[in-house]
Amino acid sequence: MTEAVFCSPDDWKSALLTLPDGAYFELFRSIFGNVKTPFNKQRLLEDLAVFLSRKEIQEVITAYIDGRDHRIITAIAVLGNPAPGELESFFTGELTYAELHSKLLNLEERLLVYRFLKEGSYHLALNPILKPVLAPLIEDTSILFPSTPLEHPPDKSPPELGAPLLAAFLAFILERPEFFKAGGGIRKKISEDGLLIFPGIDLEAMTGAWIHTGLLRDEEDRLTVDEARIRAFGELSPRDRREYLSAGLWLYLRGDHGGYFHRGRLQSTVRFIHDFFDTLEEGRQYPETTLKRIMELLYRRYPKFLDKPVLNPEAALEALDKTGLLEKTGNGFRSPFSYRPPEPEPNRPVIALDTAFSCLLYPEIDCGDALRLAFFCSVRETGTAVRFELTRESAVRGFDRNISSQRMLDMLEGLSGKKPDPGLVWNLRDWESRYSGVALHQGVVLSLSEDRRYLADANPVAALISRTLAPGVYLLTAAEKAAAAEALQKAGVDIIAQQEGSPRPADQKEPGIRLSPYPSPGGVDHPESFYDGMYKNKIAGFPKTRSGKKMTAPRDTEKAEVYQDRFRSALVKIPLPKPERDELAARIERRLILSESQLTGASIRFEKLEARGLDYVGKTTVAKQALASKSLLEVLWPGSGEDANRVMGIPLALEKQEGETILVLKPMPQGEEFRLPLGKISLLRRIKHSIFGD
Repeated sequence: MTEAVFCSPDDWKSALLTLPDGAYFELFRSIFGNVKTPFNKQRLLEDLAVFLSRKEIQEVITAYIDGRDHRIITAIAVLGNPAPGELESFFTGELTYAELHSKLLNLEERLLVYRFLKEGSYHLALNPILKPVLAPLIEDTSILFPSTPLEHPPDKSPPELGAPLLAAFLAFILERPEFFKAGGGIRKKISEDGLLIFPGIDLEAMTGAWIHTGLLRDEEDRLTVDEARIRAFGELSPRDRREYLSAGLWLYLRGDHGGYFHRGRLQSTVRFIHDFFDTLEEGRQYPETTLKRIMELLYRRYPKFLDKPVLNPEAALEALDKTGLLEKTGNGFRSPFSYRPPEPEPNRPVIALDTAFSCLLYPEIDCGDALRLAFFCSVRETGTAVRFELTRESAVRGFDRNISSQRMLDMLEGLSGKKPDPGLVWNLRDWESRYSGVALHQGVVLSLSEDRRYLADANPVAALISRTLAPGVYLLTAAEKAAAAEALQKAGVDIIAQQEGSPRPADQKEPGIRLSPYPSPGGVDHPESFYDGMYKNKIAGFPKTRSGKKMTAPRDTEKAEVYQDRFRSALVKIPLPKPERDELAARIERRLILSESQLTGASIRFEKLEARGLDYVGKTTVAKQALASKSLLEVLWPGSGEDANRVMGIPLALEKQEGETILVLKPMPQGEEFRLPLGKISLLRRIKHSIFGD
């Protein structure tokens, strides 16, 4: 990682050479004291590189680096020369704008970090001359991505969204194709049924996930099932299935594409989720901040078509939680997916025929088998167990999909290990016989068995017949099968076949698909042109949170205090006027002094950077300096409790109002401008510009 992070020393020197002459020589005077004339910029740079390369100087620099310095330095390395705004986004929730801005300026003053222009904007980089100091820090990125071991790891049983529940959801949808209201939203009766059958499941969100995954299609407020995709989905591993469902749910929660299936977007989102989980370690819990950082870091390495601005990590975490890929713990989340479902024992049943017409699904059931049951069964409950029931309506639904009664019985016997009840066998045979007696074919064509041809002469069926195509076969005037089915129901027919295509023999296998629409995200690499080769080298600088990595311990601050005490003692012995002494003391506190020689030969330009309490003149001076230089101001004033109010912003004006001087401030990075009397301000501090002018 380190080789890719550090630019060349020439790049660092070029960045310093772009400084205005005033800022350039001020920097060198603060390090070397009075600079001798004639000035030679290149020679000064070489002297600076030599100075920073000295072992004793690097020891002081190393001692001065505290935990917050470490995090920012490592973040710059991990993000790959980010713009300041990217760093600000990365530390959202941990560092305020004021804290990060002040710390960055301090790191620049200490020459640990520098800025360079790229495509018209500034980016941050680490000083390559200090590589011996910085490289060991950035090798361990766990300081940015903390996690803690689970003291009592939860049971490794699978989350509830297993094969039985997925099959139950499919059966629920198949029974209710008229799912949505014309104006949008789920029909009230269906929503009420969903609350009873699927307690704790967000029915609308799960439906949206299935639509975005391509398992369902929303066609004019009707839900239709893509059987080929259902079969391919059932063949996935438990983790892969959840990753696809999580991707669909995430796309739904983000509102992508108005609610329809988009293959490329789905597969790239699944790959993202898979790579995200490959960074997590089983047996550890991760705070939400860590998970969001990992997502943002991974997302910035993905191709442009992923629409990076709409990452929405909150929606991602919600999707992963709902589908069981993440599980909430006391202090964050953990990943349960080193989980593997128990393998069913040979010849052991995976369903139980608890009554003549119903069965319970065991968790060990293969997902493909469970989904096949859903095509001819109705779901009755999903509480402690998923229970299916075979009804006349569900059997007809199976017949419509060319599943014969014999195939239904064979499947029930094979999965339960026992023969179905004779009553169920008789009813299935009867329903199938009656089903074959009256059939609607797309077109719309009506076929009637010989004993039912009397229906052709009875209203309202007779009114729909356009012509007789063959004995018992009639072409109808109805534009939709639904109208013909309604007429047959009025004539007293309670079972009506509505097949699409020709019936399939009972022993014929389900049609396959040449290429699965759901390739395993862990087993198939995308072409290099698709991902710009990012997977060839994986992700440089990606967080190392696996394989026993421990969170970095807090850095030792005692050594820093030893060096500062030494410099404070040396300063006391030097006869200086108070302003110069105060300025050098401030430099020691800001960790800019690396050698005693910087105290004795210092070139000092005193600047009043802050004023407190009753120092009204001082606060006025600081405010005017900030206005003139357009510098940021940090403002503190008493709050309602013990804590003071704090804000950082750009001063806009000093106004006189009823004998008081009012500071007008525009908060940064955002907020409405406000006015505050100088007399109420307890601390007013001017934040110097970056030495690079941004």
